[in-house]
Amino acid sequence: MSSATRPSALRTWVAQRPPAAGAAVMATGIVSVALHLTGREVLSRIALALACAAWLILAANFVHLLFSDRTQWVERAGTPGALTAVAATAVLGTRFSVLGWSLVAAVLLVLAALLWPWLLFLVVQHWGRRMPGAVFLGCVATEGLAVLAATLAAATSTPWLAHVALVPFWLGIVLYLIALFRFDLRQVARGAGDHWVAGGALAISALAGAKLLAAAGTGMYLWNADDHAVLHDLTVFLLALDLAWYAVLLAAEIAWPRLRYDVRRWSTVFPLGMTAAATLSVAAAVDVPWLDAPGRALVWIAVAGWLAVAAGAVVRARAGMRSARAAAGAVRSTAPR
Repeated sequence: MSSATRPSALRTWVAQRPPAAGAAVMATGIVSVALHLTGREVLSRIALALACAAWLILAANFVHLLFSDRTQWVERAGTPGALTAVAATAVLGTRFSVLGWSLVAAVLLVLAALLWPWLLFLVVQHWGRRMPGAVFLGCVATEGLAVLAATLAAATSTPWLAHVALVPFWLGIVLYLIALFRFDLRQVARGAGDHWVAGGALAISALAGAKLLAAAGTGMYLWNADDHAVLHDLTVFLLALDLAWYAVLLAAEIAWPRLRYDVRRWSTVFPLGMTAAATLSVAAAVDVPWLDAPGRALVWIAVAGWLAVAAGAVVRARAGMRSARAAAGAVRSTAPR
């Protein structure tokens, strides 16, 4: 094997990232959104830059695998973690929309919408009984489209986009109910991190509802008073359920500590950040000021969780890079000269 065709240690390590690694982009992106909502703009943009860098690396790996090893691509695309590609793209688009970059947000919305049906179809085919928390990613990816579409609708005063956002909003709730009956509740005590998506899916659903309410509050006529009341009450109900899940999952972490790093821990950080963002957004959308203080506290819990998981990821990455370099060195030593 020549030096030109020999894979680098970095490329080898990146190629080994599982589809669930997309949760790192989701987690970092929503932490950026939550920090923006509390006025921490510098920290928010740093998180956004990190999320964009990770998204570009994973997207490049996604495309490379599609053309270089179609069989492995299809195998990975059929796992629940593949839907993090849709959710991560939607979360980044939402942050760009809030930043005022509507064209970039629109491009990301189109990309996420194109990926969504194909990946959802492949993933649902492999659903079974007693699934881990990743089963809720179908809801998360779908609601991510609703959040981004509703955010863009408000930013660009586009009523039809808000009406379109209602479709994934309601469909996401249906997917949540289906996933709930397939979720293995034992994961609350045994899960490696993605069990938190059981609550995170409700959080992003509540955020979608808040964004739809906010779009209606910009002066556009979107629906009548009765429809608005239903959306209002459902959004509050979804947030209440999310906070209840948050309390249960937090208590389970205390009762059954799981301190070892796992890539699925990014799927813990995402619900932490999403619950914070949803709480702050619902507080503003339904005019409940007392929710603001808990929402701000939840933001810093999410930031602390992000830092802890990021530290574990760096340690694991360094070990992985060393292993990849050692393997590359072994190949070089045995290669004919």
